Amino acid sequence: MAEDSSPNAAAAANDVSLRDKVAFLSSPRSYPGFEGEVDVRETHMAWVFLAGARVYKLKKPVEYTHRDCHFLRDREVLCHEEVRLNRRLAPEVYLGVAALRFDPAGRLALEGEGTVVDWLVVMKRLPEHLMLDMALSRGNVTGAGVTRVARRLAAFYRGLAPVEMPVDTYLDRFQRELDRNREVIADSRFSLANDGVTAMLDRLDRLLAEEPDLLGDRPRQGRIIEGHGDLRPEHVCLSEPPVVIDCLEFSRPLRLLDPFDELCFLGLECERLGAAWMLERLVGECARTLQDRPDKRLLAFYTAYRACLRARLSLAHLLEPDPRTPEKWEPQAREYLALGQRACRELD
Repeated sequence: MAEDSSPNAAAAANDVSLRDKVAFLSSPRSYPGFEGEVDVRETHMAWVFLAGARVYKLKKPVEYTHRDCHFLRDREVLCHEEVRLNRRLAPEVYLGVAALRFDPAGRLALEGEGTVVDWLVVMKRLPEHLMLDMALSRGNVTGAGVTRVARRLAAFYRGLAPVEMPVDTYLDRFQRELDRNREVIADSRFSLANDGVTAMLDRLDRLLAEEPDLLGDRPRQGRIIEGHGDLRPEHVCLSEPPVVIDCLEFSRPLRLLDPFDELCFLGLECERLGAAWMLERLVGECARTLQDRPDKRLLAFYTAYRACLRARLSLAHLLEPDPRTPEKWEPQAREYLALGQRACRELD
């Protein structure tokens, strides 16, 4: 059936509120053939509905730094991008994109006929106990399991074509983010910029200014690829074979990076969960496969930089008009800054 793109159809789509969509998708009756309860979860950027063996993700109609999701067409594009990109590392998990419609009887319906009011990413549900963050919390992660993940990532990186990037562009991106990190972390509303934190921020700035080749050699040597962009333990499933989900779909520039940058990001997050040993395993396996041995000080810079970035993003929640779980973010930022200071010691 052809889509109705008339002004009346657009108006009808806009009349359906996010609250109405969430209420509909939270009901088991909305999923043909499904019996049971729908597990509903809210994230910063989406509502997620777990219905049996399927997961449905509804993007929030909000504007972010890198993408405006207020418009239906933009959310449709992002849903298709999410599926396309994530099939690189989880081809059997991402099943496709489904339409949420206002049917001829004036009711919301998944698929069928009627005006499209939104789009959803449809995924296969993964076993929660195999997600890396859950497995770490239960002490169920083995060296062999991490090696399988590392080999999966190494094969992924090896299969990607290098992306040309001017050295100045690469360095400017880090300097810009370091400046933003300092602006938020040093905000007097948070009282986090103690002597150790200020020294770390200064050390990262100094390294970038005094040793530009440490980072600049990476694009110069053709080491920049279009990676995952958000490589965290909650996105890694220790299945056989391992899969990695939730690629950062809304900004290609944020996916253009050094593989060892995002490996350090994953290592940082695992260290925060008590598994500092994982970074060496991840880096070692990928270094062998990619025939690339990055300087240990480069890895320390990436780790400290990522720690500061995560601290900043944690604090940024408190700058929103109505932050969710406000008690969570400042302690989390402190954890990241402590890890960043630890990594920064390797720079001297």
